[in-house]
Amino acid sequence: MLERILIAHDGSDSARKAFDFAVELTARVGARLRMICVEEEIPRHAEVIDEFREEKDRADSYFGQLAGQCRARAALHAVDLETVIAPGHAVKVIGDFVRENAIDLLVVGFTGHSRIYEHIWGGTAHNLTSTVRCNVLVVK
Repeated sequence: MLERILIAHDGSDSARKAFDFAVELTARVGARLRMICVEEEIPRHAEVIDEFREEKDRADSYFGQLAGQCRARAALHAVDLETVIAPGHAVKVIGDFVRENAIDLLVVGFTGHSRIYEHIWGGTAHNLTSTVRCNVLVVK
């Protein structure tokens, strides 16, 4: 039943817990695991193209390092992890990815880096549960 699992990872502690859960679940059910990281911090109105490139390189480096670490952790459980780094708004990008790749289960952390909903429910996680067209597992 679960063939394609997607973990959305922003580098937060909550996302790390969700990642560990997704890896263990994937190992148990023999599914395919993919991880998506969404770069939201790129300036929308870069005055100089070099400024845009510097910001993009920083974001790629952060998520590139995160992806490498996660692939190594997944390999410890004999799970092959495919990673994707995409620019844009997290809810839209993840929703589109779920639809385009026929994802069966999306795993997300309860709260991310945003402090607005720190004590209740993360804005991205909350929005994903109501918009994506697959089952969503929110890990606390």
